[in-house]
Amino acid sequence: MKPVNIGFGNVVNEDRIVAVVSPEAAPIKRIVQLAKDSGSAIDATCGRKTRSVIICDSGHVVLSALMPDTIAGKSAKNGD
Repeated sequence: MKPVNIGFGNVVNEDRIVAVVSPEAAPIKRIVQLAKDSGSAIDATCGRKTRSVIICDSGHVVLSALMPDTIAGKSAKNGD
């Protein structure tokens, strides 16, 4: 398992990440709402504004308060 820090002490397995995207687009908002309705959304924002949405191969959608490029940078550092 290669953990990627997504903020506030929360980590996601890098091997399970399919995409890290901004939550601003309408299709992403729909994905998040569908995940919340089905119970497959994981809110790791600790009450802060959602700045990135992490889509996993398991169908889970993880909400993070970190920017997508910040998470991508942390993921790239783990590959060293």
